[in-house]
Amino acid sequence: MHEVRALLGPQPRRRDLLIEFLHLIQDRYGCLSAPHLRALAEEMRLSQAEVYEVASFYDHFDIVKEGAAKPAPLTIRVCDSISCMLAGAETLLEKLSASVDPQDVRVVRAPCMGRCATAPAARIGDREVDHADADALVEMARSGDVGVAVPDYIGLDAYKASGGYQLLRKVRAGETPADEIIETMQNAGLRGLGGAGFPAGRKWGIVRSFPGPRLMSINGDEGEPGTFKDRFYLETDPHRTLEGALIAAHAVEAERIYFYMRDEYPAVLQILRTEIAALEEAGIATPGFIELRRGAGAYICGEESAMLESIEGKRGLPRHRPPYIAEAGLFGRPTLNHNVETLWWVRDIVEKGAEWFAEQGRPEHPGLRSWSVSGRVREPGVKLAPAGITVRELIDDYCGGMAEGHEFKAYLPGGASGGVLPASMGDIPLDFGGELAKQGAFVGSHAVVIFSQADNIKDVTVNLLKFFKHESCGQCTPCREGTEKMVTLLKKQGKPDEDAIHDLEMVMRDASICGLGQAAPNPVTHLLTHFRDDL
Repeated sequence: MHEVRALLGPQPRRRDLLIEFLHLIQDRYGCLSAPHLRALAEEMRLSQAEVYEVASFYDHFDIVKEGAAKPAPLTIRVCDSISCMLAGAETLLEKLSASVDPQDVRVVRAPCMGRCATAPAARIGDREVDHADADALVEMARSGDVGVAVPDYIGLDAYKASGGYQLLRKVRAGETPADEIIETMQNAGLRGLGGAGFPAGRKWGIVRSFPGPRLMSINGDEGEPGTFKDRFYLETDPHRTLEGALIAAHAVEAERIYFYMRDEYPAVLQILRTEIAALEEAGIATPGFIELRRGAGAYICGEESAMLESIEGKRGLPRHRPPYIAEAGLFGRPTLNHNVETLWWVRDIVEKGAEWFAEQGRPEHPGLRSWSVSGRVREPGVKLAPAGITVRELIDDYCGGMAEGHEFKAYLPGGASGGVLPASMGDIPLDFGGELAKQGAFVGSHAVVIFSQADNIKDVTVNLLKFFKHESCGQCTPCREGTEKMVTLLKKQGKPDEDAIHDLEMVMRDASICGLGQAAPNPVTHLLTHFRDDL
């Protein structure tokens, strides 16, 4: 008990801080032992079952039952999501497993780490590793060089020197009224860029229409395979997002901002801790107004209501709707939720005007977008390009063409859940709705993964479905059982049972609670439609 009490210190024993307290124990002792879980339950006046069900929900908590051995003191996580699969993650896993002593180093598979442009990716301790090599990782383990490596980025002083937070000052002084900002956002056509694409300005107006007190959340749980744009912006220019968030919070009169950041981004977490503290010291944000919350390894928490459940210290289970979170969100209050990139654009749009932003896109597709491009291209990375661009234009004009020896075969237009389309459909405008939607695909988080003649699309689809199977929260049967059954049907020797697949697809789409189960069949449908030669 005294160990847990010492870790928690003077912090209030609030129910919503349960996950933060579990992180304290995991970080200090390398696992969650049964005695520590019992002590935490007693300290927080919760049942042991309640603490256990939360701890066991998240991948990054290692629960050790009484009498069981603790995990190895050092963990190497190797990403096995789609871009890293293309770059040789399986070979890396095999080499590592044969090279380390499992008593000293644990090697585990991990979902997307947001380093798809520099695949294969790994994380050893708190150190993120690009272009991961087995020998180099083993040497890092031996040397103990496994701490967080924070990249160079624009800090508060440099951001202010370039005009940062002047817009926020004008907004707070009433020189730029909230109604005017909301109208500008609506006219610009900025949409939510986390996946759903809901108009940002309209969302602000809806949240303001409900009686306060109101709250705001920032969704930094960028877990869609192939997506890494939010990590890029927070590792280079974090204050653009923070200023956008403070402006949005002022516009809807939110009493507090909860910034939920995925645990897979240790460098980003360190940057945010540093810069939020700097904002408080500079008097730009009052202490506690921006509260950083750390995820614990659960893709489902990218769904907004599941994220709110996690912020409240619970399992990340999506809520039934209605009510929508704009009416009854975090702690039951009206809540404005945005992803990182959406807020990153706020300052530019308000300062330069709605027309400036809208004119950056193509006809009928207003605005700029940040495209996470990976796979078989010569120059992968975050590409700032117009909404409505085609994948061929992305490849040829922004990525230097296909990688040497590779010919364009297929692509994911919107991450794992956006479907997989053939190269013959490479001239479809990439945006919400339109021709892309007619093909049963969507742009989602703007994660574009390129495949070539070297890739079998059935293998690609199995990889994507394994991800969904692992990340299903388990709340609803169609998704929990459907994703597992879909993987089994795809891996079956010979041609798959297409009748069974179509029946399963219908049930998953019609009866799953949230978008994970509803969208998981997309790549399977496209495999059977466009890539029958790969079956």
